[in-house]
Amino acid sequence: MTMSIEEFGEKARQALQAAPGVEGRNQVKALLEALLSNPAFDPAYFPPEETSPRKLLYEDPELGFCVFSHVHKGASSSKPHDHGPSWAIYGQAFGETEMREWRKKGDSVELATTYKMSPGHAYVYNEGDIHSPSRTDETHLIRIEGMNLEGMPRKYYDLPE
Repeated sequence: MTMSIEEFGEKARQALQAAPGVEGRNQVKALLEALLSNPAFDPAYFPPEETSPRKLLYEDPELGFCVFSHVHKGASSSKPHDHGPSWAIYGQAFGETEMREWRKKGDSVELATTYKMSPGHAYVYNEGDIHSPSRTDETHLIRIEGMNLEGMPRKYYDLPE
């Protein structure tokens, strides 16, 4: 049996309260990887009838961080971007995402690294980290945001030529 999203949220809150900043986020990342490694997790939070690609699962009443499920039905990609004033943790539940990390170079960006996100793996993106996901097929992921980023301004960059 998998832990409920409320239990996960409580453990994440405890980790972030005990170790604010990068250390606490890395602890939440480890919790998320444990959650995603449970085969019962994916069907419980990604029902096949879900039509919205982004669904709020949990919003912490004390710290304000949010846990979302994301379902991408087909191929998709994003321009390089940051998360504005917040951090985010991406965790792969199903499928595979190619993630690119970028570094600023003047007003532009240059590719720093590329890696595959596979089921059970999670990655922390701190404030100002620039990244861009790409998917060739259906994927399910959990994204934890330091605050609800709905409508929040973020910086997007054009791909370098």
